[in-house]
Amino acid sequence: MKGEIRVVELFAGVGGLRVGLERASPAFRTVWANQWEPGSKTQFAFDCYDSHFRGTGSVNVNEDIDKVWREVPDHDLLTGGFPCQDYSVASTNARGIEGKKGVLWWNIHDIIKLRRPRYVLLENVDRLLRSPVNQRGRDFGIILRCLADDDYYVEWRVVNAAEYGLQQRRRRTFIFACRDDTPFAKAMSEENHESILSKKGFFARTFPVRKEVVQKKVKGISVSERRCGDLVAMSKDFKATFFNAGVMTGYDVYTRETVPDYDGAFATLGSVLQDDAEDKYFVRGEDLEKWRYMKGAKSEERHHKDGSLYYYKEGAIPFPDILDRAGRTMLTSEGTRNRSSHLVLDPRLGEYRRITPKECERLNGFPDDWTDTGMTDRQRYFCMGNALVVQLITMMGRTIEDIDSNPPDVDGSP
Repeated sequence: MKGEIRVVELFAGVGGLRVGLERASPAFRTVWANQWEPGSKTQFAFDCYDSHFRGTGSVNVNEDIDKVWREVPDHDLLTGGFPCQDYSVASTNARGIEGKKGVLWWNIHDIIKLRRPRYVLLENVDRLLRSPVNQRGRDFGIILRCLADDDYYVEWRVVNAAEYGLQQRRRRTFIFACRDDTPFAKAMSEENHESILSKKGFFARTFPVRKEVVQKKVKGISVSERRCGDLVAMSKDFKATFFNAGVMTGYDVYTRETVPDYDGAFATLGSVLQDDAEDKYFVRGEDLEKWRYMKGAKSEERHHKDGSLYYYKEGAIPFPDILDRAGRTMLTSEGTRNRSSHLVLDPRLGEYRRITPKECERLNGFPDDWTDTGMTDRQRYFCMGNALVVQLITMMGRTIEDIDSNPPDVDGSP
């Protein structure tokens, strides 16, 4: 179809990226998707994905991406929510550069080099910008360098979904890249970096920010070989501070802290609650007291295994969770009795209970019962703890379609 954007989805989970893109526009057509849970006999996330998208024209692959990346077909948009790992590299015997084995970034990089998609949209945890702990910024610097070497223009933004009116306080790093020969990249190459970050860039169009620059939180960085050496040298020596937003043209990086500019309505945890939660989710009696203790502030004596004394302190978490603000970040442990798990006061019965798998789906913007495909509750919670807020992808999808079908002129005007 005219204006079609062929999509490849890596590390697809239960399909949040695809759901978000397909809500944005019928122009997005997924042609190939991969989901593989290493070390797991039951591939429940893939089974969920495949149950929803089987027969829709995409090839859904349940194999280790390291074994099948060469099978990825031509496409226009490469997407994926890849894990934060150690991106160190080494020199091979043939004096080439080799990425650390088992690190999924290198599979993404191989696919980009092989298929040269027009656009790339990746998602990761917010700490990606600061990893590893003993060499802050190295891993993200390596990603930027790889994309620059491949002739891609890059932007990134750490987005907290709740700051743009959505129902969960979930922070994620999003990376958008497009080939240097695309009209959008060419137009942005004519703009100054601050204009891109505050007004004309991909993320500024999608998630507006205030124009004021936060003093002492702005920086220029180069990831060129002349400044940083090859990737092996970067792996050993590169350090940099990357703020929550940034842009790279060529090998020149501009990064600064941004503040959201949003004045719309705000969704709340209370807005996703069911009025018919099953009895098994309610917490009563002795179990309730254990929850109360877990959530409460602590300052108490404890003993190490060797018998030595130490003092343990931690602050309180709201008990129950506040219903008139966005929910806290869901973790994969949401389905367990855990300090980080949500506990709410049921608005209909006035009793304490855990949130349900359906409410977790709503916190991430999925359709009701999306993960009710033969999984246990525990698996459903786990999948939602790994997922992203779908509405953010819809917002970014609309921007991708806009810049693809109505690219700006070289002077940056629509």
